[in-house]
Amino acid sequence: METIKHLQENVEITLPENGLEEKLAHTQRQNRKLIIKLGFDPTAPDLHLGHAVVLKKIKQFQELEHKIVIVVGSFTAQIGDPTGKNKSRKPLNAAEVQHNAQTYINQLSKVIDVSQAQIVFNSNWLDQLPFSAIIQLLSKVTVAQLLQRNDFNKRLKENTPIAIHELVYPILQGFDSVQINCDIEMGGTDQLFNCAMGRHLMEAHDLSPQIVMCMPLLKGLDGKEKMSKSLNNTIGLTDTPNDMFGKTMSIPDDLILEFLELTTDFSSTQKKEFKSCLEKGENPMNLKKVIAKNIITQYHSAEEAEQAESFFKNQFQSQRFEDKSFVSVNISSLQTEGETLSLLQLCHQLRGKVTKSEIRRLIESGAVRINNIKTTDPYLLLFPTNHTKIQIGKRDCYELV
Repeated sequence: METIKHLQENVEITLPENGLEEKLAHTQRQNRKLIIKLGFDPTAPDLHLGHAVVLKKIKQFQELEHKIVIVVGSFTAQIGDPTGKNKSRKPLNAAEVQHNAQTYINQLSKVIDVSQAQIVFNSNWLDQLPFSAIIQLLSKVTVAQLLQRNDFNKRLKENTPIAIHELVYPILQGFDSVQINCDIEMGGTDQLFNCAMGRHLMEAHDLSPQIVMCMPLLKGLDGKEKMSKSLNNTIGLTDTPNDMFGKTMSIPDDLILEFLELTTDFSSTQKKEFKSCLEKGENPMNLKKVIAKNIITQYHSAEEAEQAESFFKNQFQSQRFEDKSFVSVNISSLQTEGETLSLLQLCHQLRGKVTKSEIRRLIESGAVRINNIKTTDPYLLLFPTNHTKIQIGKRDCYELV
């Protein structure tokens, strides 16, 4: 019972409700381990903490020596799944799929033991289906069943176009489960419909249907939308320790408990203690630091977590200019007019992704310092010289060399 309780921790939806217990009992009678399926379409090349919520649950099964099968949607990614959207997702070409898939597989090792997992590509069987077999597969699903999917239903009511290939997508994902003959399919709650389709198709092929275990969707740094690369609100598994720390410190206070539960590997007892401290009036910033260090320790090391905390303290909390960490910028890389350039031009070149109007506002508001002297004239002419130090806002510090 303790094992089942451990495996069900943080799971938001299990379909059917007592499915895990029944599957474990069934496979024990057969003297075999569970086959756990995790499918992903390599639509973007990087994994983030939102993906890790499901991967960490997969890791728990792996530690109990159950068989993990990672299905790379090399075929389905070229169709495009609009999950959670009200319009079609842009399909990828084969080269993009291959590149992203390899990056995904490399990054999976940050959470699970890839060497002990089976990795398969669904193009291996979907590419081989003759058209007659595809028609036969489609005949096992009704239009009414497909329109139960929330985003399809919403788009239909709003008269937003739904392309035929989108309706086919969940059927193809479900067919992956038939090919693997899996016991459990894991995913986020946004994948519930697609995973349930796998149950339906397995039954239609006279197989014991998989159970579905859906993990909650981790909110992104904005505290509103789910963590997603397209929304630019992620903490990537390959982010630097300093970026991981800074991003975690930026989350809204009302997201602390969600991050504590879904992104850390503290024990249940430790989590309860932290929650109790927060309820008793502990400064939320202190708990964010604890969470940030734990995240960095998981994906980098404890030493780098300590260094990232020190960097954050000096860069963002210390008022002393000399405590900041300055990024070296070669003077020869700057574009000058003769031997000079304005402060606005200099700051814009240093912070290339920020518009000139935003830079001008920063300067005029007193958020720019040159050698620790506040400078508010955007058009001040400068002669770039060695060891000139510039701070732009709280975060960005540069030294000309």
